[in-house]
Amino acid sequence: MGRLATIDKDLCKPDKCGGQPCIRFCPIVKGGKRAIWFDHDVGRPVISEVLCVGCGICVHKCPFDAITIVNMPEELEGECVHRYGPSGFKLYRLPLMKRGTVVGVMGQNALGKTTIARILAGELRPNLCRVDGDVEANEVIRMFRGTEMQTYLKSLYGGGLRAVHKVQYVELIPLYVKGRVADVLSRLGGEDALRDVVERLGLQHVMERDVSNLSGGELQKVAVAAAMLRGGDIYIFDEPTTHLDIYERMRVSNAIRDLAGPDRYVVVIEHDLAVLDYVADSVVLLYGKPGAYGIVSHPRGAREGINEYLQGYLASENMKIRDYSIQFHRRPPERRAERSRALVSWERLFKAMGDFKLVVETGTIYRGEVLGVVGPNGIGKTTFVKMLAGEVEPDEGHVMPMGDVKVSYKPQYIRDLAVRNRGIPVRTWMSREAGDYSGNPIWPDVSSGLLLGPLMERDMDELSGGELQRVVLAASLLRRATLYILDEPMAYLDVEQRIRVARTVRRIIEESESAAIVVEHDIAMVDYVSTSIMPFLGTPAKEGHALGPMDVRNGMNAFLKYMDVTFRKDPKTFRPRINKPGSVLDREQKQAGEYYYYE
Repeated sequence: MGRLATIDKDLCKPDKCGGQPCIRFCPIVKGGKRAIWFDHDVGRPVISEVLCVGCGICVHKCPFDAITIVNMPEELEGECVHRYGPSGFKLYRLPLMKRGTVVGVMGQNALGKTTIARILAGELRPNLCRVDGDVEANEVIRMFRGTEMQTYLKSLYGGGLRAVHKVQYVELIPLYVKGRVADVLSRLGGEDALRDVVERLGLQHVMERDVSNLSGGELQKVAVAAAMLRGGDIYIFDEPTTHLDIYERMRVSNAIRDLAGPDRYVVVIEHDLAVLDYVADSVVLLYGKPGAYGIVSHPRGAREGINEYLQGYLASENMKIRDYSIQFHRRPPERRAERSRALVSWERLFKAMGDFKLVVETGTIYRGEVLGVVGPNGIGKTTFVKMLAGEVEPDEGHVMPMGDVKVSYKPQYIRDLAVRNRGIPVRTWMSREAGDYSGNPIWPDVSSGLLLGPLMERDMDELSGGELQRVVLAASLLRRATLYILDEPMAYLDVEQRIRVARTVRRIIEESESAAIVVEHDIAMVDYVSTSIMPFLGTPAKEGHALGPMDVRNGMNAFLKYMDVTFRKDPKTFRPRINKPGSVLDREQKQAGEYYYYE
């Protein structure tokens, strides 16, 4: 067995730990050299994997949980692809690339997905875990000799392949790209190609708008369109469906699938299980310890790979990656609509904003209920929750709280919070937003469920998108409220984090006798967290019509019938899977009027 010793550069805070106890308490000194020492070149302690005996003292002494020491199989060391500096993160293996297929990549955040994307795009040359000097391209190619990756890398480094990489955080696009959408896209492709992409992705209504005025979903589609227009041989899409509704997710997925011609490579990194299952021909799964090391599994079919990931056991690798399996509902939960449990009611609401008109039918939210709100972008979902929160007044109708209802609202777009709170520690920001959160009885559930421990001493502007989402969501849940409104709480979270968020929200709502409204586009997560559904129908940007809250089966049927999409349940994990349009099952379900729960 070999030994892997890493120190997470983001978590390690040598200026705040009171004299680097990891170094002071290390008992191993050989030849006058300690097994852990401070390296001034990298600005933090590093560990010698040769001297380290794995006693674990430094792991327990670190106040920020930045140190990881594990035993690794010797044969795996020969497959180490890249390492970020001494005692830094290690990536083992790369996905096997095949022309004409879509390769899906899924796994927890901080396991190397972005590193993989950069290596496959030629933006980062792997150092084969040798951090003492540059590695020649020929050495990297030689490591993969005898596989299809040898051909891929040889062509990539030789200039025979052009890579296009659609990045993850589309909210940052307006900081670097200025002007009308039409002008921006026309610089990337010819008139015929532009017309085809605009029609394929449904971008006609945004072409005359400035990039700075686009919503998150619109920015996402513009980013996908820009990637398609660049005309590459390799297309890498990093989370291409964030902020998109299910119809738009299918539209983008179909466009990506059409790129996978016989001479092209396509990679999709995605956390939405239904979308990944729909778009990918094969998947690779990442496992390991976030921030310390990531291992790329061998490829398998999309359905089998996703099911193995949910079950927590990778059969072909004989590897257990989780102590429990993740199971979805086989049948829809019953809605408890008891009058004595009513929390907020409203009579028919109407709101006009310019040319857009929203009608919300009469409804009630009950204590202990998690109401999933589903609908296309631009249909009025955020306007509705702001009316409930008292931030927007309806033109007609009234919101009627039953008693003293306090609302906690988590907004959809949160990246500006990090910018506005630059240099402020998470702990300080949480105290400001949620008061004495440590005295809140739900703090242990929130802290453990959202894995906040390693983040509390980090600065807000240092957080990744997923980390920032967890922090903002935690603050929203920790406010003393009876109605929690969570707008897209799953964006940028990986599958495991989404499941933990769903479980945490359900547990808090059930135990505190409060209620939650979850506005979300990930149908699998809506299914997992919701006890009732409120569908929004209509024409985006023109008129929205929201039906009142109803049980999950009827709510999903109403929404998916409007979207003209059917889902089926996987027989092993009961996760929702999208039916191919026009397939036998798609036609059967539409005829039966069962767009979601069908047996």
